Amino acid sequence: MGTWRGLRVAFILGSLFMILLIIAYWDDVGGFNLYPLQEPKHASPHPGTTTGPSRSTHTGRSRTSSPSAVPATAPSATPVPEETHTEEQGKKKKLAQRKEETREDEDKERSRNAEDEREQEARKQRIGDVCSGKDAVEFPGRTRAFEQIPNRELDHLIVDDTHQIIYCYVPKVACTNWKRVMVVLSQSLISPSSGKPYTDPESVPPDLVHNSSLHLTFAKFWRHYGSLSRHLMALKLQHYTKFLFVRDPFVRLISAFRNKFGRPNEDFYKQFGSVMLRRYGNVSGGLPETAAEAFAAGVKPSFQQFITYLLDPETETESIFNEHWRQVYRLCHPCQVKYDFIGRLETLETDAEHLLKLLEVDHLLRFPSGARNRTAASWERDWFAQIPITMRRELYELYEPDFEMFGYPKPDGTQHQ
Repeated sequence: MGTWRGLRVAFILGSLFMILLIIAYWDDVGGFNLYPLQEPKHASPHPGTTTGPSRSTHTGRSRTSSPSAVPATAPSATPVPEETHTEEQGKKKKLAQRKEETREDEDKERSRNAEDEREQEARKQRIGDVCSGKDAVEFPGRTRAFEQIPNRELDHLIVDDTHQIIYCYVPKVACTNWKRVMVVLSQSLISPSSGKPYTDPESVPPDLVHNSSLHLTFAKFWRHYGSLSRHLMALKLQHYTKFLFVRDPFVRLISAFRNKFGRPNEDFYKQFGSVMLRRYGNVSGGLPETAAEAFAAGVKPSFQQFITYLLDPETETESIFNEHWRQVYRLCHPCQVKYDFIGRLETLETDAEHLLKLLEVDHLLRFPSGARNRTAASWERDWFAQIPITMRRELYELYEPDFEMFGYPKPDGTQHQ
């Protein structure tokens, strides 16, 4: 019994000894690893290299005692390549440059807005001075109250209740394009292509915008509101933004003549042109029936005959001046209506941009960029060269309130010696 127990103990001890030998052998040759936590934890920053110690290929030699082993070092910050630094610095520089440019643009915008405001204040002050009598310019209606203006004389004040805007249009002063803007804002005209109101002023047919039925004017208030019309006008004048555009009066007359009498226009030929020819043209016999026939025969009013017609006292005894050559102070009543913005055709683009921002509609539309009126101010000297000085002076007196109120210089030859 004791012998058997001794053999069993010897067998167990021998087995354990063999297991230990096997473990030691495989661990040394790499077939088995009892120390995985001793492996380096940091991956190499460069492919194909290691930061941990080299593995020995010699049996029975410890990795930590290998002469080729490199001691593990503490992890350090990854070096940033020089080009990365340069790129980041470049980005920061560009960002700073953009911010500086933005600040400069904002400063320029503020400066431009301030300059525009100063110019507007100067224009309004000039009107106020003339209307108050400081400039000693007298003209009919200067001192009357708004309530005294007949309804028929309020037909140029277009009202847009949606955006609280009142626009007084002056023919031959970009009024076609401004009427197109008002049509878009009021949504008063449907596009046949879309079946919806026009949204782009440039797409509105220019010949349609002069249809008076499209626009709500003060002259129509009586029909719509009856006895409340004057009260409503006063409220809207007080709270709405009011604007108009003006132009050198003599250049406006040239533009009107060229447009209405420089080419065949049946209505203007029959109503005005034939009158000028009969009165001042020394035409023998009958006149052609139509404008086309008159132009074909070389029979048409001259610019001097047009000016003579304007100066003739008999002209207005028959009928009030046509709107194309009626004075602005009679069309828009600047002594009674305190306009918030006075634009000029000579600075149309910048004034239009400023105005649309003031009206807070610049996000809805842009002012049409089509060709502006081709009558240049530089033409004035040539057109009036054949007009006698006495007539030029009389004509200036007729339009003097417009010259003075809107700051246009006296034309050549109108100064009394």
